[in-house]
Amino acid sequence: MTSYRVIGLMSGTSLDGVDIAFCEFRFKAEQWHYSILKAETVPYTTKWKERLAGLGPGSALELALTDTEYGHYLGKLCRKFIEKYNLEPAFIASHGHTIFHQPARHLTLQIGRGSAIAAEAGYPVVSDFRSLDVALGGEGAPLVPIGDRLLFPGFDACLNLGGFANISFEAKGKRIAFDICPVNIVLNALAAQAGKTYDRDGILSRSGHISEPLLKKLNALTFYKKAPPKSLGREWVEQHVISLLAGSGVSLADQLATFTEHVAIQISHSYPSGRDGKILVTGGGALNKFLISRMREHIRHDLVIPDKLTLNFKEALIFAFLGVLRWNGSANCLSSVTGAELDNSGGCIYLPGR
Repeated sequence: MTSYRVIGLMSGTSLDGVDIAFCEFRFKAEQWHYSILKAETVPYTTKWKERLAGLGPGSALELALTDTEYGHYLGKLCRKFIEKYNLEPAFIASHGHTIFHQPARHLTLQIGRGSAIAAEAGYPVVSDFRSLDVALGGEGAPLVPIGDRLLFPGFDACLNLGGFANISFEAKGKRIAFDICPVNIVLNALAAQAGKTYDRDGILSRSGHISEPLLKKLNALTFYKKAPPKSLGREWVEQHVISLLAGSGVSLADQLATFTEHVAIQISHSYPSGRDGKILVTGGGALNKFLISRMREHIRHDLVIPDKLTLNFKEALIFAFLGVLRWNGSANCLSSVTGAELDNSGGCIYLPGR
């Protein structure tokens, strides 16, 4: 096949909700082309948000039950989405929701059982994209860079501002990519202390002042001294960032302002300073006007914020595309990005018999 219509599902660590995107991919003149035909975000209920946020070391039974029940939940969302828009996807590609990510211990877990999604939706499902790469000694993240390379060749780098910031770009004929720092996973947690789901436009952050001692401590975290490949997980944030902010003794607004400045500084260090270029900026953080203004103070490159569909649904789009590559048996994870033994094609395929 040279044309695919696929649903991509994405749930980020910031717990905003489930992104669902119905996408078309066409391979023409040795180049992949894409269209996002329908897309929407289904916000999590308070119950699901608390349940996902509360999972961690603890009951194995609770984890297994949530994995299955969350899969059925995702499958029902897909069936409703398919019926609403009268769609006929070839299959569904689901990232799942990350609970553990500890590649040094050969562990990564994204829940949302693919078999449950397939059973509920009635369509084939590709899921569990990260575990093969981790088994091959890789970080299992980021996975988006192969999509950046094949779907967005007109940009010198692609930057995503989700729960974490990550970047990918070409260097010496290889795709280089890595997680930079936490973003919305921290900003949303701080905003929640003010009774808000998130800091719209960075208004709370803009009202604060930068605490230089706190900023210095954040920038001194050892992760930032590591060379790629490297990736981040919720566990690292809780251990190193949340505890640092909570013990800082500065006001909530000042914590937000300081952490926003920290993000802008770390992102400015992520792309080679001697190179010009256009950087595509996507993810929920791209809507944070204060964060973008601070980034532009630190970064001399041209930051390009795309149309709303691409801005909000790029990760769901790319996981749909990773599903296409897996369906074809093509590599969908680059060893130059993750440090795995070799390029690989990750993802389990479930066929419901449809």
